[in-house]
Amino acid sequence: MQTFFSRLDLWVGRLLELVTFVASLLVVGLMLFLILARYVFGWSLVGTLELVMLAGMWLYMSGAVIASRRNEHLVVDFLELQIRDSRILGLHKVLVSLIVTGISACFVYWAWSMLSWGLVRPQRTPELSLPLWVSQAAIMVASIGCFCYALRDVIQGIRQFIGIDRSSSLAIKGEQ
Repeated sequence: MQTFFSRLDLWVGRLLELVTFVASLLVVGLMLFLILARYVFGWSLVGTLELVMLAGMWLYMSGAVIASRRNEHLVVDFLELQIRDSRILGLHKVLVSLIVTGISACFVYWAWSMLSWGLVRPQRTPELSLPLWVSQAAIMVASIGCFCYALRDVIQGIRQFIGIDRSSSLAIKGEQ
């Protein structure tokens, strides 16, 4: 089962990197094109900013999931760095992860409410008439991804607390 989750995590990581790479290229390329078109050639391109904003939304949301996957999101680790016992460190990780999981569950609920409302009452962008649910889907994907990684952290904390997984506490302390 661990191999399945490792492969799934590897696949998800590659997919996230691909989405981030493509979204980055779109944001940079479209902005460069817009600037050149407007200030060099004098063209007025309608709707290009809508595409930039759409790509930017996917870029930001995929970056949030990547940060959750790598445990590189914002943390306050003063207390965590003071704890020396691996079981207490595991308990701390479980408590923090449960709080993050609860917040992520609220995020999933709110994102689903927004996306479902957008599907029932579809709205479109003014220039290109792109459906707004496309950018709202990025928020939904990010909320589900962050929730899944928060659950992963809860499980890792429990394993560390009961003594199954000592490697995560060593990695946190830099003792490997």
